[in-house]
Amino acid sequence: MMQIETIRDVLHWTKDFHQQLSQCLSHCADNNTDERARMILAYLSEHEKTLTDVVSGFEKNGDEHALNTWCYQYVHHNPITRHVHCDAPFVELDTAQIMDVIVDQHQQVIELYRYLASRAAISSTRELLESLCSLEEHEVMRLAQSSNRLGDL
Repeated sequence: MMQIETIRDVLHWTKDFHQQLSQCLSHCADNNTDERARMILAYLSEHEKTLTDVVSGFEKNGDEHALNTWCYQYVHHNPITRHVHCDAPFVELDTAQIMDVIVDQHQQVIELYRYLASRAAISSTRELLESLCSLEEHEVMRLAQSSNRLGDL
């Protein structure tokens, strides 16, 4: 488990979350027997790679005061557990089940950002967290729309 003390650490954790999810989805796409599931897994893997890069940009270019804000107390009481994504058998899931798992995992990240934003005393920290929350929310909506379009094929 990564030691999370500051908002920068939260961003680093989120970047790792998206990166590991991308790798897992890619691996599972190669082994799923359902063609639509393989397509959605490959699409989701690419999407997670993009999110990895976007969060990395926030981590590199964010306001230093916001990034260095302590959030240890929250994390101490509500530990962030690194998801072991490949324990979720994406290989055996259909497209709807895959989307349920992905949306649930993203919702957990969104809830973390929401909570930290609600507790932020510094406006730059709150704005950064609200931007990240908004990004994740929009990406989940986009994923759902893309998944629905794929289901219509």
